[in-house]
Amino acid sequence: MSVRVTEGRTVNINEAKRIVLKAFRKQRPIMLWGAPGIGKSDLVEQIATELNRDLIDIRLPLWEPTDIKGMPYYNAKTGNMEWSIPSEFPTDPKSTAIIFLDELNGAAPSVQAAAYQLILNRRVGQYVLPKNVLIIAAGNRETDKGVTYRMPKPLANRFVHLELRVDFEVWRDWAIKNQIHPDVVGYLSFQKKDLYDFNPQADSRSFATPRSWSFVSELMYDDQEDVLEQHLETDMVSGCVGEGVAIKFQTHRNMRSNLPNPSDILTGKVTEVEGDIESSGQYALTTGMCYELKEAFEPMKTKGKHKEWHEMAENFLGFMMANFSTEMVIFGARTALKNYKLPFDHTKMKNFGEFFDKYGKLIIDA
Repeated sequence: MSVRVTEGRTVNINEAKRIVLKAFRKQRPIMLWGAPGIGKSDLVEQIATELNRDLIDIRLPLWEPTDIKGMPYYNAKTGNMEWSIPSEFPTDPKSTAIIFLDELNGAAPSVQAAAYQLILNRRVGQYVLPKNVLIIAAGNRETDKGVTYRMPKPLANRFVHLELRVDFEVWRDWAIKNQIHPDVVGYLSFQKKDLYDFNPQADSRSFATPRSWSFVSELMYDDQEDVLEQHLETDMVSGCVGEGVAIKFQTHRNMRSNLPNPSDILTGKVTEVEGDIESSGQYALTTGMCYELKEAFEPMKTKGKHKEWHEMAENFLGFMMANFSTEMVIFGARTALKNYKLPFDHTKMKNFGEFFDKYGKLIIDA
C-alpha cells in the first residue's frame, strides 16, 4: 500500500467532499482551511444541495458571544434567568440542517469560545442542537494575511481538519458542468497556472482564484444593452483577476474573436479553418461547441429531432478530426461524453466509426 507523504497534506475539492460526507455520517464536525477564493463556501453549498439539507450560513466575525448563547432574560413565570434562542439556530427536533460557521478563526476569541460550547457539547446556554443537525466550519490560514485569530487548542481538537488545494482538472470538470464561459475555460486550459495566483505578500487588490474567475465568466456573457469597449473590458477583468492576467486573457479573447462561431460548425456551415489555431483558442472553441450540443439536446429530443441532433454531433466530431490535434479531439469527446453524458448513437453518425477507430482507446484510457 502506498502512502502519500507531503510537507503539508492537502486535498482537492472532490477529495474533500468524500471526507466531509463520511464525517457527516458520524456527526463529526469538519474544519476547512484554505486561501481566499479557493472554493470553501462553494463546497459546503454543493454538499448541502446534494444532501437536500437546509444550509444555515453564519459569518462568525459579524457575531457577538451573545448572538450564539442568546440574551439573558427574567422569566416571571418560573422566577429564573433564562436564555433566548438565536433565531438562526434550528428548533425543529426533526431538522436536518447544516450549520456552516464560516470564517471561524476570523471571529474574536470570545465568539470562538461561545462557538466552542456549541461544537463540543452540541448545546449552548439552554439551547440544544437537534439530533440530525450537522456542523461544518471554514477559515483562512494565518499565512494568508487575512484577519485571523489563533484557534484555541481545545476547539481545534474538536474538528477533523482539511486543507484545500487548487486542482485544475477538478476545476475544469466543474467549470464545464456549470457552463463557465468558454473563453475562460479555453484560456485557463492553456494557462493553467493562472487559475490561482494568490500571493499574500503582494499589494494587488485583485488576484486570480477560482472564485474571481467565476466573476469574469459572469461578466463575459454579453449583455446586449451594455457591450463594453475593449479597454473597459480589460479594466473590468483586471478588477477581478489582476492586471497582468487580464492583459493575457484579453489577448486570448482577441484571437478567439477571429474563430468561427460554434453554431456554424454544428450546423455544417463551417467545416475547416484557415491557418493554425492556438491551443487556447482550440479549447475555447471546443468548449463552446460542447455547450451548444448540450443546450440543443433536450429541446430537440422533445421535438423528436433525433436525426437533426446527431447531424450536429457528427459535424462536431468531423470538425475536430479535420482541424484539431489528438489531444483536443480527446478533450472534446470526453467533455461531451463524460461531463455531459450526451447520447451519441453510432448508428446515426456516419463518421463515428472513423472517430472510434482513431481515438476510442485513448478516450477510454483517459
